[in-house]
Amino acid sequence: MQIATVKESLTKLPVGAEVHVRGWVRTFRSNRFIALNDGSTVANLQCVVNFEELPEDLLKRINTGACISVQGDLVSSQGQGQNVEIQVKKLEILGDSDADEYPLQPKKHSLEFLREIAHLRMRTATMSAVMRIRHNATFAIHKYFHDRGFYNLHTPIITGSDAEGAGEMFRVTTLDPINPPTTDDGKVDYKEDFFEKETNLTVSGQLEAELGAMGLSKVYTFGPTFRAENSNTSRHLAEFWMIEPEVAFADLDDNMDLSEDFLKFVIQYILDNCVEDLEILDKRLADEEKGKPQAERSEQGLIERLKFVVENNFVRLSYTEAIEILRNSKPNKKGKFKYKIEGWGADLQSEHERFLVEKHFKSPVILFDYPANIKAFYMRLNEDEKTVRAMDVLFPGIGEIVGGSQREERYDVLKGKMEKMGIAEEDLWWYLDTRKFGTCVHSGFGLGFERLVQFVTGMGNIRDVIPFPRTPGRAEF
Repeated sequence: MQIATVKESLTKLPVGAEVHVRGWVRTFRSNRFIALNDGSTVANLQCVVNFEELPEDLLKRINTGACISVQGDLVSSQGQGQNVEIQVKKLEILGDSDADEYPLQPKKHSLEFLREIAHLRMRTATMSAVMRIRHNATFAIHKYFHDRGFYNLHTPIITGSDAEGAGEMFRVTTLDPINPPTTDDGKVDYKEDFFEKETNLTVSGQLEAELGAMGLSKVYTFGPTFRAENSNTSRHLAEFWMIEPEVAFADLDDNMDLSEDFLKFVIQYILDNCVEDLEILDKRLADEEKGKPQAERSEQGLIERLKFVVENNFVRLSYTEAIEILRNSKPNKKGKFKYKIEGWGADLQSEHERFLVEKHFKSPVILFDYPANIKAFYMRLNEDEKTVRAMDVLFPGIGEIVGGSQREERYDVLKGKMEKMGIAEEDLWWYLDTRKFGTCVHSGFGLGFERLVQFVTGMGNIRDVIPFPRTPGRAEF
């Protein structure tokens, strides 16, 4: 007798095979039909029991949420909804579930409610589909870079630098929080701390990835990053995963090419390998869209939107061109934007990015050459000394999905920018060293993994694409 998953039973095994399947009961009806799921597929496997042959006390324990083991014959199904089912010969309860207390009843639950029971929500059709897609996206990312000669670099999670200059960091310390040691002038004496300096959880692995690229040529990171930003929105997490490739001898054009090719590859991989899960999420999104006012509804379904991205070239235009389009747009002139575009130098918001993608170009967009004063210190200064070689990839539904740049490789220019922005040379002496010893043109970008998963699953809230979201006031599970 073969031990099999639900997916193998439904798709691979021949009719007549003797199978042994384990999973969780989704429903049990008429004392006869068990819908069994083990997370291997969105589909349930129907297991048919002969209630006259099973003890009554065993039947009463076949409740929604119970973990069971069934053995029997795989036969053609007479009912609708499935091609095969199991005629059960032996059934064992591996783990009971109290029907009165189990919170996941066989009905539709709101995503907000499921976040409150995140320890159980992966047993639902929607969340298990999201997690399987998340896994496949992870695999596709590693495959893409591995097949193209990149090396995966594990950059530090505990760091003494703030790569983004945002200052919204979680501190790492072993000092007494109530009575920390102090210096003569009353400040916290970090010399007494574990690392003998002030440290924090990383906001980005980029700076260290640059060091890797200056010796290995092509590297990428894929790891957790942290922002102590007090944002309770559908787009922010305090703990999230980032993918950050860094490439030596690559300029901004190479960087834009890489980001477009990379995104198309990963999305195509999901389209090819997650058909069932995409179909159920496509239907979920369509049902959700019906409840919105007509003007707010998406023009494309989920699968249609993914195909649109992989089948079309990304529009590339400069920040300056984008500002002109936005300044002269109807929403801007009629005061429909929350943040009005007055002129050059404005920091683009999500509403502006989405207008360019969804309304104006109806295509993914790559913006480049941003004003220097709204971008980070490490981005290469253009000859006009007003703009930097930065680029953002904008997607429908979510706006910015990738941010990157050609890095400033000139020692004197980088040092001058750091001084201007108040970044102490002694804090990043090692970063400057790579510009002193064998510098070269190099570029890279960062992709927030959850933003990508959000896009490919159509989920409206970023908290629903990570197993256990960390947000202000929330560190449960």
